[in-house]
Amino acid sequence: MVTIISSTNRPGSSTLKLAEYYKKQLAAKGLETSFLSLTQLPPNIVETDLYGKRSEAFAAIQNIITATDKFLFIIPEYNGSYPGVLKVFVDACSFPESFYDKKAALVGLSSGKYGNIRGIDHFTGVCHYLNLHVMPLKLHIGSIRKEMDDEGDLTQEDTLRYTNEQMDKFIKF
Repeated sequence: MVTIISSTNRPGSSTLKLAEYYKKQLAAKGLETSFLSLTQLPPNIVETDLYGKRSEAFAAIQNIITATDKFLFIIPEYNGSYPGVLKVFVDACSFPESFYDKKAALVGLSSGKYGNIRGIDHFTGVCHYLNLHVMPLKLHIGSIRKEMDDEGDLTQEDTLRYTNEQMDKFIKF
């Protein structure tokens, strides 16, 4: 199973739109995916699902994560790194079975021009610690608001070429 994770809990975010774009494009290439937005996390996850606790609300999410073989993380830049809610999510997931010896592709995005380069590097370190194998081609999409149209489709020729290449490699990964 392949799961796309929109790695912020900000409602209506560009991250969510980009994750939905990837889902649509991967489906057109014949790859069916499941989808998880961190807006779906229990609002009190810090109290209910850390340090060995498990709520019913998170148990359903944990089942998806455990069944997933490959992840595609769409990660926005938050304060020069990745969102804290992504770290809380990873910490809430059961260890080691959630991510150990599985595969992941990473896509960074930002409203600025660097596309979350540092955040993707930081999250790559977390992935390595979890023994989650990261696909070498990591994308960084800067100025995301200029990259997408009102329907949530990417419009810039070079970005379309790179995302298409990444998707093709992810399917084979």
